[in-house]
Amino acid sequence: MRIWLIYALLSAAAAALVAIFGKVGLQNIDSNAATAVRSVIMAVFMLGVVVVQGKWGELGTIWGHKKAFGFVALSGVAGAVSWMFYFLALKYGKVAQVGPVDKLSVVLAALLAFLFLGEKITLLNGIGIG
Repeated sequence: MRIWLIYALLSAAAAALVAIFGKVGLQNIDSNAATAVRSVIMAVFMLGVVVVQGKWGELGTIWGHKKAFGFVALSGVAGAVSWMFYFLALKYGKVAQVGPVDKLSVVLAALLAFLFLGEKITLLNGIGIG
């Protein structure tokens, strides 16, 4: 099995837990405040991962590459906006409703990768996207 597929499956499993834990946690609290708390916890967790891996010095490398940093920053803003709306949707909708609609991001990402990155969509990829 290809390593990317293992990581993608683990990502999907963790994302499913995000929806379940998020829905339960959003009862009687503001979704944007909850998203902010979640973001801080994620940042601390990821800094811990970087430290444990001995990759602390890599943070400086990212800061030093302006183009890379700019796109990583844009990715962070897009992620924050995505999670803000995701938690708002979870607060007012059912996980079984919100989850599948949120996964339209898979189709949009493949389309944008095709249009802007020149990535090819094979028959097998197309079936998976569908």
